[in-house]
Amino acid sequence: MDQFAVRPLFGGDTVGLFTITNVTLWMALTVLAVTLVMVVGARGRALVPTRSQSVAELAYSFIYKMIEDVTGRDAVRFFPYVMTIFMFVLFANVLGLIPWSFTTTSHIAVTATLALAVFITVTVLGFVINGVGFLRLFWVDSAPLPLRPVLALIELISYFVRPVSHSIRLAGAMMAGHAVAKVFAGFTAALGMAFFIPILAVTALYALELLVAVIQAYVFTILTCVYLKDALHPHH
Repeated sequence: MDQFAVRPLFGGDTVGLFTITNVTLWMALTVLAVTLVMVVGARGRALVPTRSQSVAELAYSFIYKMIEDVTGRDAVRFFPYVMTIFMFVLFANVLGLIPWSFTTTSHIAVTATLALAVFITVTVLGFVINGVGFLRLFWVDSAPLPLRPVLALIELISYFVRPVSHSIRLAGAMMAGHAVAKVFAGFTAALGMAFFIPILAVTALYALELLVAVIQAYVFTILTCVYLKDALHPHH
């Protein structure tokens, strides 16, 4: 599990509030990679797009359609926020697959910060747009009247559990995959002449992890869209 250890970049063993660590480095590289693809790569705006421009346009149209389909056209104004979340999580996941890199999204501190940002944003937005009417989200009108208070309590608890499940799902998936890959890689030296077996397993697992990296970014983003829909349309 040492691959998930947070270490200062410039020596020492103490990690303080402003210590530059491997987490800081790879988060900065993630932001840089997103900027290169979305800003530098697409700045030409050519009629016949380059490869980087095609990637940027594909990501743009994919997230735009996701917001329209899940949240509605009135949520398109929040496209920059949702797009930023998707690109950051996606690139953080993919960069973490590079050998000797660090997967920032395997740390609950990172994913919890992202999830809390979504939770606070959605909650504040819900009250700003709907006022007290946002509380209708917890009141199930279609249920029998005696059951509504009980269901309201359940809905309230599930609402505050959202940032927990939102963050643990991403961090757990990334950590588990990398840990399993490390275990299989450790078998390579131990098996001697049969080293090709764990190598094949790691190769297959690596391909699976690449798929998981994309899927987890998609899941994190689509859940953000679902929560945003609740803020804009708080009714059952």
